[in-house]
Amino acid sequence: MRVIDDLLAVLPDGKIHDVRVGAFWTAVVAETNQQLRCGLASTLRDEEHHYSNAPAVRDAGELAQRSARELAALARSASAMETALGIATINALLPKNDEWPADVNAEEVIAQQGAGKRVVLVGHFPFVPRLRERVGRLWVLEQQPRAEDLPTDAASEVIPQADVLAITGTTLINHTFDDLVALRRADALVLVLGPSTPLSPVLFDHGVHILSGAVVTNVATVLRAVSQGANFRQVHRQGVRLVTMQKGL
Repeated sequence: MRVIDDLLAVLPDGKIHDVRVGAFWTAVVAETNQQLRCGLASTLRDEEHHYSNAPAVRDAGELAQRSARELAALARSASAMETALGIATINALLPKNDEWPADVNAEEVIAQQGAGKRVVLVGHFPFVPRLRERVGRLWVLEQQPRAEDLPTDAASEVIPQADVLAITGTTLINHTFDDLVALRRADALVLVLGPSTPLSPVLFDHGVHILSGAVVTNVATVLRAVSQGANFRQVHRQGVRLVTMQKGL
């Protein structure tokens, strides 16, 4: 959890205003530097908690009373749902920059950088069929493989071959990020993508070159959509801007 520890170390103080755990997305609203911000993270479930006496989210119903740092620290939890709450809190507390390039398509970035090259994509995204036609070779690693996907235990075989490594931000939630990045070649281009991605230069210190994440622009409508089971396409329409950070820029 080295990257999570480093993210937690640089977070500003803040006050939690709202916490929502939806079917697909978790949202946390925090006030920091007199600004109200909303962070997102994928909702991951631990099915064994469904009928267990051990809750997936401790103190559920009282989370808004916790300090922002306490809630962010859940990113280190062994519970996937608590970890999602921690990552969403981190994303709410991170400063935003209006000069970040907006509405940059992660698919296009990977396609351009991977033209004629070997690409490993960790996580199955809807654009996989199109991307496969635009890069030299594409391996997709997925915990629940479909079609031509490879299981995640193939990571040690294919990641060292990659010229471009694109990793879903949910690897920070399931705590596989550090191990996956450690498998890369020294000269590989590394991207982290998806709304769970912390838009922080801290990730550049961990071998990442490009971050493609999301900034919530309309907190109220996004919270309502998350609470009503919206997928990301629906959440995006309610008030989310896709942005990109690049190392050195």
